[in-house]
Amino acid sequence: MSSVLSTLPALRQRLRALGANPKHEERVLRLWANALPQTSGRRKLEDFMPQTLRQALPALDEELQALATVRSEHPAEDGSARLLVELGDGQTVESVLLPRDGLCVSTQVGCAVGCLFCMTGKDGLLRQVGSAEIIAQVALARRRRAVKKVVFMGMGEPAHNLDNVLDAIDLLGTAGAIGHKQLVFSTVGDRRVFERLPLGRVKPALALSLHTTKPELREQLLPRAPRIAPDELVELGEQYARRTGYPIQYQWTLLAGVNDGDDEIDAIERLLKGKYAILNMIPYNQVDGLDYRRPSWERAAEIARTLHRRSILTKLRQSAGQDVEGGCGQLRARSAAATPITLHRRASTGA
Repeated sequence: MSSVLSTLPALRQRLRALGANPKHEERVLRLWANALPQTSGRRKLEDFMPQTLRQALPALDEELQALATVRSEHPAEDGSARLLVELGDGQTVESVLLPRDGLCVSTQVGCAVGCLFCMTGKDGLLRQVGSAEIIAQVALARRRRAVKKVVFMGMGEPAHNLDNVLDAIDLLGTAGAIGHKQLVFSTVGDRRVFERLPLGRVKPALALSLHTTKPELREQLLPRAPRIAPDELVELGEQYARRTGYPIQYQWTLLAGVNDGDDEIDAIERLLKGKYAILNMIPYNQVDGLDYRRPSWERAAEIARTLHRRSILTKLRQSAGQDVEGGCGQLRARSAAATPITLHRRASTGA
């Protein structure tokens, strides 16, 4: 079982039971999300905080820190560092400290989508990551370095854990002091996302995993993703982009001989020309046991240049931490192979 404080509603309930009013609650959450001591500030706690809450703070702080601890750290030459993070129940997820004060967090232990080129989904969905456990990944990272951007692109499909992810986004975009467009919700595409994201007081930027323009190939590569054709996915993304004023980031993992052909380039131009969008192309990060291959850097660069000439804003990116073989799910898979633990599979997605 995960910690009783694994969600923000449970944490807020605990604080209220200790006598916290809304201002006390906000203060505790703000300091925690920013990795600051609960004793921070010029005023003495006894001058404004109830004694029951004040006395409980040291133990509460320890409990919050135990929500996410580092099992192993893997620095890379590009300035990133992949963290294998242990949650309170012994399950592990991955967080990535990114260059330029960014952080990638996980939202599920495992994943139900089962993308064929991704290690994370090999065991299916094991459990949801609670909203407080998501914030705990940010607090953990902030104890190491500054975090000014959080991307929900780690293990899991955020749309399948929507309540927890949106609760975390709301806190990070308010008390957590992260700009709304610096919070990036990454999804394979789910109609619930397009219904609910515009309703929040914090509206994150949106990254949509496209990977191909061909409906049949996309269904093959993302076998349990919602059946939304690429054309419709782009149209839904365009509506959200125009509503928020942030361009959609379309994610495209380049797989040699699969989605790097000239036919895909022509179709990308048709889909994205004139759209408020950025295409992020990421050459595949090799995974042992999977048959997919990484195209040459020359081919990847040629694709990016061709799309640029056709007025498609394209960024050719490297997956962080390639030199430490830290593709999403790889650290967890290696750790699980070395130290087997009992895994409890959840039937519900909890979205």
